[in-house]
Amino acid sequence: MAQAQLANEWQLLQNQCDSYEKHALYIKLVTVTLFCLAYWLNRCDAMLLIITLILWGQDAIWKTFQARIEQRLLALELELTSTKNSVVTTAFSYHLNYSQARPSTSGLIKEYARQALRPTVAFPYFILVIIIGVLVLV
Repeated sequence: MAQAQLANEWQLLQNQCDSYEKHALYIKLVTVTLFCLAYWLNRCDAMLLIITLILWGQDAIWKTFQARIEQRLLALELELTSTKNSVVTTAFSYHLNYSQARPSTSGLIKEYARQALRPTVAFPYFILVIIIGVLVLV
C-alpha cells in the first residue's frame, strides 16, 4: 500500500514538474514578445529593462519551486527503488520535507539568484538585458 501511495505521489509531482517547465517557457515567450513589441514601437527604455528584470526574477522563482519538486521526486525515486536516504519518504510529505529544509530569508534569496543564473533560466533574459541596455544608452 505505501509503495502505491509513493508511486501516486511521484506521478502527481512529475506531472506538476513538467507543468512548471511549460509555464517557465511562457514567461520567456512573454518577455521576448514584449521586447519585440517595444522595439517595433521604438519604446526600448528603462521601463522595458525593469520589466525584463522582473520577469527574469519571476522565472527564477518559478524554477526554484520546480527544483523543490525535483528534490522530492528524487527522494521518492530512491525510496521506490529501495535505496534508503535521510529524507522523509512517506507519501504526502512534500510540504513536511520542504519545511524541514527551508532556508533562511537570505538563503532563499540566494536560492532564487542561483536559479536565475542557470543557463536555461538566464536565456533569453541576459541577452535582452544587454540589448535593452545598449538601446537605452544610445
